[in-house]
Amino acid sequence: MRLSRRSLLIGGGALTATTIAAGFGAALVPRPAPLTEATAITVTATPIDRLSVSSLDRSRFGALEFRSGLDLQSPNPAFGGFSALWRSPDGRRLVAVADHAHWLRAQVETSEGRLSGLSDAVLAPLRLEGGKPLAESRFYDTESLAVSGRTALIGVERSHDVIRFDWDGKGGLERGRPVPVPEELKDLPGNRGLEAIGIAPPRSPLSGAIVAVAERAARGDEAPTRGFILTGPRQGAFEVVRSNGYEIADLAFLPDGDMLLLDRRFSLLGAFSIRLRRVARDAIRPGALVDGPVIFESDASLQIDNMEGLSVHREGGETILTLISDDNFSPFQRTILLEFALVG
Repeated sequence: MRLSRRSLLIGGGALTATTIAAGFGAALVPRPAPLTEATAITVTATPIDRLSVSSLDRSRFGALEFRSGLDLQSPNPAFGGFSALWRSPDGRRLVAVADHAHWLRAQVETSEGRLSGLSDAVLAPLRLEGGKPLAESRFYDTESLAVSGRTALIGVERSHDVIRFDWDGKGGLERGRPVPVPEELKDLPGNRGLEAIGIAPPRSPLSGAIVAVAERAARGDEAPTRGFILTGPRQGAFEVVRSNGYEIADLAFLPDGDMLLLDRRFSLLGAFSIRLRRVARDAIRPGALVDGPVIFESDASLQIDNMEGLSVHREGGETILTLISDDNFSPFQRTILLEFALVG
């Protein structure tokens, strides 16, 4: 995420002029001091029963059906800044990676099919193989997460790296080791690096390959950004269409191999906006210019914030999308967890 956007301290889908004025020009919010060990924390959750504050009976938004949401808070100052998300295949466990090199593990609680809270929450520093915290290394800006089998991959924005972690099957991230990346990936702008990373599912032509996309690779609201197929027989770079000032925030693969791109935009008057694009599975290949139809786009009435993390899992025959927001540790923003069913 851009430094200028952090410094504004503004969040939410429909902010008042007073709030905007209060946030504008405020000092940069410093990241909290890093934790030294895994710490059990308390997370309180306020239900979000309606996504729209103006159409209370509305549940369908493009190709998505809103299921429920939570406004999350914790007294631990290290809680927040979540830029990436994973949910277990049964939806009962959650891991979120924060951009200050911490990770959160928790049980997802539900009531009558709706999100009701998080329990057994643990917040811990990410560490390299030798025990050094990522927060004390060049890998301190962790922005993306992908999981496959016993491996988790985390994308680092400013240093343009990918770190491989051992995954204990329960959400534990251990023994971080940098993996080789193409030299051209290192040429990305300093604070516009790997915001999105995923592992292509078996039904994708890229089955098993690591795919990463940069937030923005060049100046200009319409300039394409860069994507990379980092492993597998079809390795290479591609471009991703950008439009209307949106930047890439995350990606996730659907079971059929199609890729969802989470785009995010910020403006002083409109605050945060998001959209989701669905990219056909055979469109992602070296040299391609990748785009897809918009299946969801927010408006000012929706209860969103700086949504940066996207996860997909199957539950009860439905494809479930979960989004989490990065509050930038700002008092003007919120940590929001939103759950949708893909219906269109």
